[in-house]
Amino acid sequence: MAQQKIVQTAGRNQLGDFAPEFAHLNDDILFGEVWSRNDLLSLRDRSIVTITSLISQGITDSSLIYHLQTAKNNGITRTEISEIITHIAFYAGWPKAWAAFRLAKEVWNEDIKGDDAKAQYQKEIIFPIGNPNDAYAKYFIGQSYLAPISTSQIPFMNVTFEPGCRNNWHIHKAEKGGGQMLVGVGGKGWYQEEGKEPVEILPGTVIHIPANVKHWHGAAKDSWMSHLAFEIPGEDTENIWLEPVEEEYYMKIGE
Repeated sequence: MAQQKIVQTAGRNQLGDFAPEFAHLNDDILFGEVWSRNDLLSLRDRSIVTITSLISQGITDSSLIYHLQTAKNNGITRTEISEIITHIAFYAGWPKAWAAFRLAKEVWNEDIKGDDAKAQYQKEIIFPIGNPNDAYAKYFIGQSYLAPISTSQIPFMNVTFEPGCRNNWHIHKAEKGGGQMLVGVGGKGWYQEEGKEPVEILPGTVIHIPANVKHWHGAAKDSWMSHLAFEIPGEDTENIWLEPVEEEYYMKIGE
């Protein structure tokens, strides 16, 4: 393996005038020599050793953020950093791991946008996200997706909402029976009946929606959300779509 010289200037930039010898040791010896010996130990391995040492000492300041970012640049994936910190937790302590995970999520999430965010969210749920919900787009604020899961016996589908997406107020009208049941399978969202407080939807949450009750549901403003939707059989059933949820009100939910 060809030796790669690491160039570091943080010591001189921050402490060059106050502690020039420390700056020299940091930039020229630690990074210029030790980190640069990647013919003996790869940069990726050195990142793992450094992260483990910092987390074990309970250091979760800018130095850990820097080394997490360096680890990412050195090829450590989201899945790998998750496993590394989980392993550290059993030896260094659970609270230290929690603190490290908070920073690691920020580092590995910072470049996930658009389709990348959708792909990452798909890894977190067992059911497919499906296709854009174009047929009902006019009844939603934001982008939603539909994935039919079963079309026989008890038909149901997975409905996914991007962050900030929610449907309009609506009613599942029925003369007898009817209504809907939701089961949260991923992310975080909200369900609200008219005249009642919003109810949080998390994985495993079951929401029973009576027929002829005005309501809405959707993702939290900062989270994807998926739920299974079961239509309850009834007589003379019809979905009545109404006005959108007010933006100002929605943005304050959960604060």
